[in-house]
Amino acid sequence: MTLTIIIIFCSLLLFAYLFDITSSKTKIPSVILLLLLGWMVKQLTMLFEFDIPDLTSVLPVFGTIGLILIVLEGSLELELDRSKTGLIKKSFIGAVFSLLTLSFVLAALFHFVGHFSFRDSLVNAIPFCVISSAIAIPSVRSLRPAQREFVIYESSLSDIAGVLFFNFVALNATYDFSLLGNFGLQLFGIALVSVVAILGLSFLLHRIEHHIKYIPIILLVILIYSVSEYYHLPALIFILLFGLFLGNLKKLRHFKLVERFRPEELEKEVSKFRELTIEAAFLVRAIFFLLFGYLIETAEILNTDTLIWATVIVAAIFAIRAFQLKLSGIPFKPLFFVAPRGLITIVLFFMILPAQNILPVNKSLIVQVILLTTIIMMFGLMATKKGKDDKPINN
Repeated sequence: MTLTIIIIFCSLLLFAYLFDITSSKTKIPSVILLLLLGWMVKQLTMLFEFDIPDLTSVLPVFGTIGLILIVLEGSLELELDRSKTGLIKKSFIGAVFSLLTLSFVLAALFHFVGHFSFRDSLVNAIPFCVISSAIAIPSVRSLRPAQREFVIYESSLSDIAGVLFFNFVALNATYDFSLLGNFGLQLFGIALVSVVAILGLSFLLHRIEHHIKYIPIILLVILIYSVSEYYHLPALIFILLFGLFLGNLKKLRHFKLVERFRPEELEKEVSKFRELTIEAAFLVRAIFFLLFGYLIETAEILNTDTLIWATVIVAAIFAIRAFQLKLSGIPFKPLFFVAPRGLITIVLFFMILPAQNILPVNKSLIVQVILLTTIIMMFGLMATKKGKDDKPINN
């Protein structure tokens, strides 16, 4: 039995690798194939009556670790350059504008149609308003560099802003000036933690001479994130800053403190660390979506009660995205189609307290919205002809 499990597990991850390397050519997001593969495994286990324990509680763990590694992977690839100021600004404004606008639009729908409290409606709306970097970033590898960078910035910032906004709404029953003060203190706290942690981790990355050095760094990153989240600090900011710091050592070397790390030598270590992070992110992301696909029930996909809500939510997502791109002066194709929901939507959904749950929002609705937005992205990227629709983003 043990050998059978090992064979199945390795085979599934090799399939995930195959999906990943072919997705840029087929334009089929690997997440769709992973969900389908996980669902098929579930059907086979039921057919052959395998006794599999309930894995639902494991999903948020892999989701959180996957989120950390994916944001870290994306931030390591980003370059800090004055020429990219416009791109970063548009990414930030787009991520925040879409998040806030869509959150309040969906919350109003839940509130007026379902007669739920506006706060509970807003808590349940936010998970649908965050672009999934876990799906978006791997899906745009074939796009122009400026378009890829826009998606990396936008989806990473959407994840960070989404978690911040969700915690702000879900953890506070009332809102006043003291709350804004506490929020400011939280931002100051994570900034302080980030500076200390980044310097400490960079020092360890440079000084550790043991043959095992990168896994401990990744474990420390996850530990610092988890402790910060425990105290309700916006921990994803630390992940983003850490990745940007390591990925831009050359541009930061004029700072005396950075020069002490000997950037030339540290860059070699960063290159190896980046490679391990990319592979670890792939592994955790694959396990997460395989597991989520396994936990999907056929009835949840075909649930007609939630399909109307899913259609309305997806229509609102792309209507607001079209307005956002038009407002920012960003070329419509192919970025209009890149607004998938995925890992972070699932993670935030599982963070909703039972007392805050509202009737329309359930696992079935989550699954349908993820599938619809991902399928729209897939067909949009397939229809985009490189060279015709690849106008540069005005920085």
